[in-house]
Amino acid sequence: MGQSKIWLKHYPTEIPTSITYDRKPLHVFFEESASRFAKKKALYFMGKEMSYEALYDETKKLASFFQKKGLKKGDKVAIMLPNCPQAVISYYATLMAGAVVVQTNPLYKERELEYQLNDSEASFIISLDILLPRITNVLPKTNVTHSIITSIKDYLPFPKNMLYPFIQKRQYNMVVKVEETESTHSWQKAISESDGSYDKVDVDPVEDIALLQYTGGTTGYPKGVMLTHYNLVSNVQMCDAWLYRTKGEEDVILGVLPFFHVYGMTTVMNNAIMLGSKMVLLPKFDAKEVLKTIDKQKPTLFPGAPTIYIGLLNHPDLSNYDLSSIQACISGSAPLPIEIQEQFERITGGKLVEGYGLTETSPVTHANFVWEKRINGSIGVPWPDTECKVMILETNEEADIGEIGEIVVKGPQVMKGYWNNQEETDLVLRDGWLYTGDLGYMDEEGYFYVVDRKKDMIIAGGYNIYPREVEEVLYEHKDIQEAVVAGVPDAYRGETVKAYIVLKEGATLNEEELNHFCRKHLAAYKVPKVYEFREELPKTAVGKILRRSLVDEEKEKRLKEEAAQVNKA
Repeated sequence: MGQSKIWLKHYPTEIPTSITYDRKPLHVFFEESASRFAKKKALYFMGKEMSYEALYDETKKLASFFQKKGLKKGDKVAIMLPNCPQAVISYYATLMAGAVVVQTNPLYKERELEYQLNDSEASFIISLDILLPRITNVLPKTNVTHSIITSIKDYLPFPKNMLYPFIQKRQYNMVVKVEETESTHSWQKAISESDGSYDKVDVDPVEDIALLQYTGGTTGYPKGVMLTHYNLVSNVQMCDAWLYRTKGEEDVILGVLPFFHVYGMTTVMNNAIMLGSKMVLLPKFDAKEVLKTIDKQKPTLFPGAPTIYIGLLNHPDLSNYDLSSIQACISGSAPLPIEIQEQFERITGGKLVEGYGLTETSPVTHANFVWEKRINGSIGVPWPDTECKVMILETNEEADIGEIGEIVVKGPQVMKGYWNNQEETDLVLRDGWLYTGDLGYMDEEGYFYVVDRKKDMIIAGGYNIYPREVEEVLYEHKDIQEAVVAGVPDAYRGETVKAYIVLKEGATLNEEELNHFCRKHLAAYKVPKVYEFREELPKTAVGKILRRSLVDEEKEKRLKEEAAQVNKA
């Protein structure tokens, strides 16, 4: 059973089953790394390198600016930036000033941005100049009192910084000039006019919130997950213990995952800052740019999502680049197809293993061992100090080994709750256990498996069908690059299985051939009844395929068809 922690027998002696976590505010680790590794490179960004000393100096200046503009302990700062030096500086400056970070997706439209700023009660926002028109439209409807506007060029080396306005004009058909007002400030002026002196704020790491991280909002409005300093610190220290063969300060971590997503924030940014590693930052995922960066910058750690690895493996120029520097990758955000794992390991010589977590858990709770026993298709075992069990949905009793139920977890990385939403908090947090909404089971060895989201399970003709199982079969076909399966309305069966497929370049697979392939590997009731071939699939910024978006699209299409029939009648 889950509570007996039978998985601990697989732990190698190098990984502790329990850790004494530092009860220090997250930003104190930055202070310590800046002292220990002052001249060491902290990050690389598009040709620009910054030492720990220089990065920390800029961070202190921004913290000082915040306080001079009235930012107080517990106030909220929305950071709406891609991966760039400003994202790191803004994050840690907010914490140093005693405030709370609100990570905000730069892709948000006005409606989404307005909701998040109001729900979080943000009083400051930091964003890019190209997003200024969007921000200008939204801010009058919020309580934001100060906006700090930066540009990618602010941290580009010469001559890239001089050429950037021309690039911006070509890419976005605009060049934005920030007009200084009482409430709008240019990043360069805010940093240059600050002396870096700020008042240190007394922070309780266990109780005080460091971060409001909004969930995707697949049902209803997004919820702000309250993560404390202790939540975030403990998860990084678990990560460090899990990757015990890596070299800490000597590691180079590739930052493709966006920092406004909790996975990239923990496994790249916070991890690097705490250990004194070097970050290599990319503002967005572009397969060729990632391949070139790996070849030149030689990262050793590469946290990612399956779609990122798939994109690299299917790039036509893959063989032109040396990826052998990569030693370890933990894949998260979505199930990792086995064939992708095996192919990536053959090409790099490193290890790629699947992990599991949620925004509500800072985010990691489980992973396969990187260098020891792992089981393909499994999310692995719980991390140190993390308890896990499976609960039967109907009875809320603990499931037997191999029996499918809802995965529930407990540990120091579990959130404090949802911001201003006690009702939702009470639904998922019960006696310290977080009910994840994911369906899965534990095998007799203590390894866990996710079969699907509780909300994504398809019920067709009375049968329970788990999309992940069907997707694993589809990914085994040599012509398929990406696949996602969803339940769509069906008058007879209630729901039916539909597969959305992206083929590899040059492939000519058709519906009849694919149906024949699936029937060889799946029970008849699990075989997709409908196949739709697409050029691409909708994804989140971190590369997770948006199954719910496809379901909503399907429902909208059906409603239009029904309306058309009514009009004809």
